[in-house]
Amino acid sequence: MRCDYCYNRDIVFGQGSVTTTEALTWLQQRRRLLDGVVLSGGEATRYPNLTEFAHDIKTLGFNIKLDTNGTCSACVHRLLHDRLIDYVALDYKAPYYKYRQITHHKSMEEFHKTLDLLLSANISFEVRTTLHHDLLDEDDINIIMEDLHVKGYRGTYYLQPFLYDTHTIGQLKCPKKQLDVSRLKTLIAFEIRH
Repeated sequence: MRCDYCYNRDIVFGQGSVTTTEALTWLQQRRRLLDGVVLSGGEATRYPNLTEFAHDIKTLGFNIKLDTNGTCSACVHRLLHDRLIDYVALDYKAPYYKYRQITHHKSMEEFHKTLDLLLSANISFEVRTTLHHDLLDEDDINIIMEDLHVKGYRGTYYLQPFLYDTHTIGQLKCPKKQLDVSRLKTLIAFEIRH
């Protein structure tokens, strides 16, 4: 994905600089100081050796949270099957009619497979959307909440306001509009993170 609001452009464009060995050495030195590790990105599930890396992290005794856009349901399935993750934050980027515009990715099919997988799994997870109000409005958020409700999601849906950073992929500016919370439906519980 190439979401315009993403500020991890170095990782997205393959310029990350930490090796698996360096990461595991760093974690080994922090056993008993840290409780858990977040696998994030870019998109962590696109890393070819993620299952092995997660196993090595678990061997060190850490809990693992996965931040994912849901585009690799097979990887999420493997991680769940092998009990390598303890919590998932799933990014619901946009309703289907704005998905390509927001993500520059072709299809939501894999995202929905991942959402369905998490709904049927015995794991705690959250769904969240990064909100740049010039890109998504109240109607878009209501469509997302309706979809989550119909699919049976009963957790809290988190709205994360866009944080201005000059280093975003799309070089977005601060939104000109603000979210009108009174226009949001209450089909599911939602919370705005600050």
